[in-house]
Amino acid sequence: MEPSTGGHQSGRSLTGFYAVVAYIAEPLGSFLNQLRAELVPGCTLRSHLTILPPRRLTAPQEVLSAELDRLAARKTAFEVTLGDIETFDSTGVIYVSLAAGREQVEQLHADLNHGVLFAEDQFPFHPHVTVAQNLGVLPFDEVLARARRRWQECGLPRQFTVSELTLVRNADPGCWEDLSRHSLAPLSLLRTA
Repeated sequence: MEPSTGGHQSGRSLTGFYAVVAYIAEPLGSFLNQLRAELVPGCTLRSHLTILPPRRLTAPQEVLSAELDRLAARKTAFEVTLGDIETFDSTGVIYVSLAAGREQVEQLHADLNHGVLFAEDQFPFHPHVTVAQNLGVLPFDEVLARARRRWQECGLPRQFTVSELTLVRNADPGCWEDLSRHSLAPLSLLRTA
C-alpha cells in the first residue's frame, strides 16, 4: 500500500517511513482494489484514504500506537463520499476525489500531525483515494480513460464511514505493513435535522 499525498513521494524510497490511513470499507474497498490491479497490472496495494502521508518518525512503534489510540478516541467517526476521477498533473497520479467529508479528513490530518506524529508535509495535504500511479510505460491517457469508465460503471454506493485508523510502515519498497489499528468514537445514530 502506498499512503500518498498525490504521488508526491514517487521517485524517493519510502523504506522506514510511517503513515496513518483509513481503509475503504467493503464492498467499495474490493472494487477499488480490483480497479487498481486492473489499471496497473501487478499492483497489490490496498485502497485507502491517507490521513498522515508517509513520514520518518523517531519514536518507538509502541509510543506512536499509544498516541494514535489517545487521539483517535477523541475523534468521532465520520462519513466520506467519493467523487470523480481526477489527476495530479505534476506526478501523473490518478485518483478519486472526495465529494463529501473532505473538511473532516483535513481536520483529522491537522489534529494528528503534531507531537511524536509530526512531520512537515512536502506538499499541501489533499485528501483523495489513489487508483493508479507509477504507470511506467503504460499510456497515461488510456489508463485515465479506463479509470473514468470503470468508475462510472461502478454501481456501488460511494459513501463509507471512516471509523478506524491504521498505522502502517514501509518495510520494503512497495510493501506497506499494518502495525496497529485505532478506533474513532462511534458515529452518533441521532442526527439533527
